[in-house]
Amino acid sequence: MQKGQMLYEGKAKKVYATADPDLLIVDYKDDATAFDGKKRGQILQKGIYNNKMSAFFFEKLSDAGIPTHHVKVLSERESLVKRLEIVKVEVVMRNIVAGSLAKRTGLPEGTPLPFPVLEHYYKSDGLGDPMINEYHVRALGLATQDELDTIAALSFKVNDILKAITAQAGLDLVDFKLEYGRHHGQILLGDEISPDTCRFWDSETREKLDKDRFRRDLGKVEEAYQEVLRRLMGPNK
Repeated sequence: MQKGQMLYEGKAKKVYATADPDLLIVDYKDDATAFDGKKRGQILQKGIYNNKMSAFFFEKLSDAGIPTHHVKVLSERESLVKRLEIVKVEVVMRNIVAGSLAKRTGLPEGTPLPFPVLEHYYKSDGLGDPMINEYHVRALGLATQDELDTIAALSFKVNDILKAITAQAGLDLVDFKLEYGRHHGQILLGDEISPDTCRFWDSETREKLDKDRFRRDLGKVEEAYQEVLRRLMGPNK
């Protein structure tokens, strides 16, 4: 499958057209950003790690009945995906208090939640992706109630599956972001699942193994991504 015209370049990926209008190529970059682009840098080989991890998670989710945009891996940095009309609502699933939830609630970071919490954010770089609720989503015409119900049901199921996978790797799934899109009228899970979009903590030491190491200048960022990949897929991946 050959790359066509570049359709989009985001913070972490480039997206290219293909000869098939239903299929796109995603090329993962090493670029890293935080705080709405105010902090920028590079994480060595991040694109390779995130491509491999995303494919791993998407394949596991597909096997469990979650419809995703993933088709196949093309190279170390590239994957073939189904073209989506992106729903401009990001979903954040939270299992443990961290990041903005700690700031908003005053709860100490690391506090376990009694049940998973789902949050919606308006996907808008210009506005800083503000938190919104279902009423906002419907009023803005971002998604229908049926689509919201589907997205919520899928997100809770994804959470259960990912928690089981990461637990086997000695990782706590603290929280994570999901994005969805429409493909011929069907809601599919899109974007990526990686340390860029998830908070992973070592289950015993609580060491952060995700992009918080970049956000908070904790060091050993590349090593953290590599460690998550090793735990999930083995030492030779």
